[in-house]
Amino acid sequence: MFERGSIIPYITAGDPSVEKTLRFMFAVEEFAGAIELGIPFSDPIADGKTIQESHERALRNGFRLENVFKILSTFKRESETPVVLMTYYNPIFRTGVKEFIARARESGADGILVVDLPVGHSREFLDGARREGIKTVFLAAPNTPDKRLVEIDRAATGFVYLISLYGTTGARKELPESVFEFVKRARMLCSNRLAVGFGVSRRGHVEELLDVGADGVIVGSALIRIITEKEKPIEALKEKMKELAGLI
Repeated sequence: MFERGSIIPYITAGDPSVEKTLRFMFAVEEFAGAIELGIPFSDPIADGKTIQESHERALRNGFRLENVFKILSTFKRESETPVVLMTYYNPIFRTGVKEFIARARESGADGILVVDLPVGHSREFLDGARREGIKTVFLAAPNTPDKRLVEIDRAATGFVYLISLYGTTGARKELPESVFEFVKRARMLCSNRLAVGFGVSRRGHVEELLDVGADGVIVGSALIRIITEKEKPIEALKEKMKELAGLI
């Protein structure tokens, strides 16, 4: 789904609008191995303050699930960069698993990550994704036992998303030492690509994680801050992606 050494930027769909989301996606794609497109949700329990607020803004501005498929189809008409939908299970359940996955595929999604869907309860989702040719992505935390990590790896057809720390998302100055041992352990147990997220915000983090065996890194909160704080977010996003990729 992505090449080793990839930066995978996270963008919240609809924050602050459908049109600007597309502009942000095109701004980061040149240096992205894949893009995570987050579906706004009212109770994003795995996300920290920065991304929670981006969900709230999108919903406050009238975002609807239909807009995700519009964004996807428009982006994929002009780009071959893989896009992974990042969502909670509620929107899938309310839409219907089969219908949601079919619509995601028709719109151009390459993969789906359901944040709060345990691998042991994912059979219907996995069957639907397999039928539609959609890649599946599952989360693993630093305290995930080896046996469960292997189970997650077997269920994933896209990549395994390694959470770098305990708690929610959010840019950090330093990554905990535990994440490096976690990546090494996962590298020995998993056959899929490994992408590390939660807290990654600078080139030094990227280099450290790649050095111990990660295939890619996911950056979210640092980019959402740029979108909300910078006067010229398009230019700032491009510069940040260059920095993360080690090009400046």
